[in-house]
Amino acid sequence: MHPSQLQIKDFTYHLPDERIARYPLAERDLSKLLIYKDGLIEEDIYRNIGKYLSDDTLLLFNNTKVIEARLLFTKSTGSTIEIFCLEPSENAELTTAMLSTGSIRWNCLIGGASKWKQGLLEKKIIVQDKEVSLFAEKIEKKADHFIVEFSWSSGHSFAEILHYAGILPLPPYLQRQTEQSDYERYQTVYSKHEGSVAAPTAGLHFTTGLLAELQQKGITEEYVTLHVGAGTFKPVKSETMQQHEMHKEWIQVKRSSVQTILNYTGKTIIPVGTTSLRTLETLYWMGVKAKLYPQASISELEIQQWDAYDLPLQQLSVKEALEALLKWMDSNDEDELVCHTQILIAPGYTARIADALVTNFHQPGSTLLLLVAALTGNGWKKIYDYALHNDFRFLSYGDGSLIWIQKTGTKG
Repeated sequence: MHPSQLQIKDFTYHLPDERIARYPLAERDLSKLLIYKDGLIEEDIYRNIGKYLSDDTLLLFNNTKVIEARLLFTKSTGSTIEIFCLEPSENAELTTAMLSTGSIRWNCLIGGASKWKQGLLEKKIIVQDKEVSLFAEKIEKKADHFIVEFSWSSGHSFAEILHYAGILPLPPYLQRQTEQSDYERYQTVYSKHEGSVAAPTAGLHFTTGLLAELQQKGITEEYVTLHVGAGTFKPVKSETMQQHEMHKEWIQVKRSSVQTILNYTGKTIIPVGTTSLRTLETLYWMGVKAKLYPQASISELEIQQWDAYDLPLQQLSVKEALEALLKWMDSNDEDELVCHTQILIAPGYTARIADALVTNFHQPGSTLLLLVAALTGNGWKKIYDYALHNDFRFLSYGDGSLIWIQKTGTKG
C-alpha cells in the first residue's frame, strides 16, 4: 500500500492526560529508556544508554536552537496581540533572515488577530541596556498564516531582537505558561544554531557528562541541523495521508558530516530524534536525485512529501547515494547543504541509513507516530502499550526509547 492511502485511525491510541509530562525530571539523563529490539522490550535509564551501543556507533544529533518566537504586543486599548513567528517569508533562508538588521518579513500566527485591524504595533524593549522600539505591521493574510513585517530602531540582528523581546514557545499540549527553567531545559545541551520553534526533544535527555562517557566508549558524535517548525504539532485531520500536507523544514548539513555518515556505512548509525532521522534519510534521497540529475540545482534536490516512494533508483545503495551527493557538492562548490525537506516517513518506508532511533513517545495520530510505525511495523503498538502500563512519561518532557530497526537490502 502506498502511504498516501494509510488510514490515520489505525495509528492512534488513548493517551490519558496525566501521562503527559508537564515538566522535565530534575536530572536529564534519569529519564526512563525503553529499549526495543527484535520484538523484545527492556527498560533502563538514559544514563545507561551506552550499555546498548557498540563502539562502532555514530550518534547523529540535531543541534538546532529554539528561538523566543512568541511576541506579545499591548494595544493602546489594553488588549494583547500575540504574534508567533513561524519562518521567514518568501522562502528566505533562515540563517540569513535571523541575521537581518532593520526589518524583516515573517510568516506568523496571530492570537487576537480580529483586534488588530490595521496600523503598527509597538513594543519597547531593552537590548544591552538600550531602549529599542520594535514595530509590527500586518502585511497580508494567507490561508493558514499572516505575513508580518517587523522593524526596529537599532542595528541589532533579528535573532537578538527576538532574544530580548520574545518568549520561548512551549508545545500547546503542555497547557502552561513558559517558566524561567524552560529557557534551559527546553534546549539541548548542544543547541547551537537558532531557528526552531520547538525543541528536538529526544536530545533533551543527554547531558555533557553522558556525552563525554559515550565518547570515552569510542562512540562518535556528529551534528546536523533541522530547524523544527510548528508543523511538527500539526495534527493529521484527514482520514488518509493523501489529503495531509507534510510540513517543510530547513536543514543545514556540512560536507564533512555527509562524509562522516558515508564512512560509517556498514557500521551502526543512530539518529537522536525524529528530526535527525528525517535529515539523515533526506540525505539518501538527495543523493538519489543527484545521481539521476547531476545538473540539478539545490532547490531541485529538495525532497518533497512523496519523493521517497515515487523516485526511481529505489535500490541505490547508501554508498552510491552519498557519493553522488558529495560529487554534486564538489561540482557546485558547496561546503554545506542548506535547503528544505518535506520527507514523510510512514509505514511503507524502508530506512536507508538509520539502524536505530532514539525518540520520545509521540501524540496519537501524528506524523511522528507514523514515523515510529514505519520503523517497527505493528511493533509500535507493543512499545506504546508497554510504556502506558509501566509509568513512562509522554511527549516533549517525557521519557523515551531506543528503537532498533529491522531492514534488509538497501544499506551498503
